[in-house]
Amino acid sequence: MVKVGVHVSIAGSLDLSVDRAQDAGGDVFQIFSRNPRGWAYPPLPKEVSREFRAKVTTTHIIPVSHMPYLPNLASPKPEIYEKSVASLSAELDRCGQLGIPYLVTHLGHHLGDGMAGGRNRVINAINTALESSAAGVMLLLENTAGERNSVGSSFEHIRAIIDGLSDSRRIGVCFDTCHAFAAGYELRTEKGLKETVAQFDEQVGIQNLRLVHLNDTKGDRGSGLDRHEHIGMGFIGEDGFRRILHHEVFSSLPLVCETPVDDRRDDRGNIAKVRELAG
Repeated sequence: MVKVGVHVSIAGSLDLSVDRAQDAGGDVFQIFSRNPRGWAYPPLPKEVSREFRAKVTTTHIIPVSHMPYLPNLASPKPEIYEKSVASLSAELDRCGQLGIPYLVTHLGHHLGDGMAGGRNRVINAINTALESSAAGVMLLLENTAGERNSVGSSFEHIRAIIDGLSDSRRIGVCFDTCHAFAAGYELRTEKGLKETVAQFDEQVGIQNLRLVHLNDTKGDRGSGLDRHEHIGMGFIGEDGFRRILHHEVFSSLPLVCETPVDDRRDDRGNIAKVRELAG
């Protein structure tokens, strides 16, 4: 049985996210630990942390956190970069308080001043954040869709970042199916999926893969378009996801759907579709 869930809201109180994850029927869930569209990170009340931990323990649902939208670890703008590093440190500490084992981060955009410079800033940002945070939380680097100026759209980029880190023991990878497909990796065919997994293993190492963002895509292969779609309704399609979900690497990992909620399907529907395709 695959372990699958969705990204859920923390509206009202952080601990309510566990209730929402359970209501959706998931085995795993992802949250933003605070407002993802702002820079502020108010302290976590101890009672909220206790309640969150208690609910996770009771339900046995696996929690994951995601960095907010605004931080850009590759930014050449000093003010944005400094705030981004501070945000990463704070989020690692918040995950520690909440007992969340994984924090997923995008690797950012270099804004046109070069991939090498952007990559070096990401490395320095992560090293600084890990050194300042004593929390035993693993930071997961998420592959990007290959959009303009993005860092981390190729497995080689991710490897180069990992190689530059001073403590790679606290580093893992989150593989996003929409992003990988948009960046040009083939996931729909048996041959393509096998080659993609082999490339990942050669460049990054399968042992470093800890989480999958399971998303279909509104953009075709190699489009660079980061637009998520319901499972099976996009360019990867049902046959593609059936192959992914029957692959021994992906079927053994926690799967988080970051799919739309609309009149075609909701979160519970996407979880059900994943379980159906997983057989």
